[in-house]
Amino acid sequence: MTKAREQQIHLSETPYYHCVARCVRRAFLCGKDASSGKNYSHRKQWIVDKIKELSGIYALDVCAYAVMSNHYHIVLHIDAELAENWSDEVVIERWLQLFKGNMLIDRYQRGEIKTKAELNVVAEIIATWRSRLMDISWFMRCLNEAIAREANKEDNCKGRFWEGRFKSQALLDETALLTCMMYVDLNPIRAGINNNLEGSDFTSIQDRLFDFAQQRKNKKSKSHVNTPKTNFELLSFKGGESLANDAQKGLPFSLLDYFELIDWTGRVIRDDKKGAIPSHVLPILRKLGVNDKEWVDNVNHFGRRFYHVVGAVEVMRQYSDKIGQWWMQGMGCSRKLYA
Repeated sequence: MTKAREQQIHLSETPYYHCVARCVRRAFLCGKDASSGKNYSHRKQWIVDKIKELSGIYALDVCAYAVMSNHYHIVLHIDAELAENWSDEVVIERWLQLFKGNMLIDRYQRGEIKTKAELNVVAEIIATWRSRLMDISWFMRCLNEAIAREANKEDNCKGRFWEGRFKSQALLDETALLTCMMYVDLNPIRAGINNNLEGSDFTSIQDRLFDFAQQRKNKKSKSHVNTPKTNFELLSFKGGESLANDAQKGLPFSLLDYFELIDWTGRVIRDDKKGAIPSHVLPILRKLGVNDKEWVDNVNHFGRRFYHVVGAVEVMRQYSDKIGQWWMQGMGCSRKLYA
């Protein structure tokens, strides 16, 4: 039975979530439509631009994304600490970039609120807005509604653009996070659209490779001129620290380890052969206790093997108890993936 979104997201268990939204009837509404012959590929850039815009407003970090012709993937990190540390003025400013305010907040900003009762109502409104600005459902709502409106306007029509509510998966540990990010970044290669990471348009891995190459170029030329950047930055890699270490925000892997592993995995998936993981790629998997023989298979079929939650079997059991579900799809695959 379908569960309410708030029952699937527990920040006490993990701040990382994988979300997927599909076009209605899985039609190629963001690619080339075979029936009409129209090409809607420009809409992929709409989605990327909106993701970047919203990530600068919400207390959510983007770990990975991939925009395909009839769906998109995004891996999000909820930064609750950041949202809690925002001042009331910052919360109001961010919220008003997305939605209309109300008369009471307008009066509060002008300094016209004096009574305790009115101040209490203002505090409740700001608390609600603060909560929503770190809520994945509100993020996805803003993203999907904006794209749907723009597409319907372009097509001069009404009705659904997305098939329904988005799918959400809780990523409970480092292995789940790594596997999911690889699965998302390798979507175009697995679908046969591209045969290399650099050419995989509308993906986070292309962004990371471009930024890395630009940094190396600047370093070699000893240039002190910084490459112009937007306000959007993917969540960075902080090395090999555990997810439990909150001293430094960032993905718990080394950037170079990630590049090496995804490059090798992409080549194996593209060539449709099992292969053997090279010795220089193995350390990141062994450090996480991943069964290297199951690695490629799980990255290739991640979307079908897991449903609401991904992680070690014991952690999945604890999570299922919390949401009142006695069994979780993917436990058998989890036993194989975790060495």
